Amino acid sequence: MAHDYTTQQGDTADLIALDHFGRTRGATEAILRANPGLAAAGTVLPEGLPVVIPTVAPEPAQPVIRLWGTTS
Repeated sequence: MAHDYTTQQGDTADLIALDHFGRTRGATEAILRANPGLAAAGTVLPEGLPVVIPTVAPEPAQPVIRLWGTTS
């Protein structure tokens, strides 16, 4: 479920994504899509700016590739 956030001093779109979702890939883009014009506010967002934090699906699990066999 989407929720509202008010920017703090020094916030950037990718920092908000990292703080809320633990990642930036896909989450930063979702925040920018949910907030038309946010990118025009600058790299460092002004303090007190309302931002909608959208719902973002978790990243799919990445398979583990082992180059060498395990030792027992």
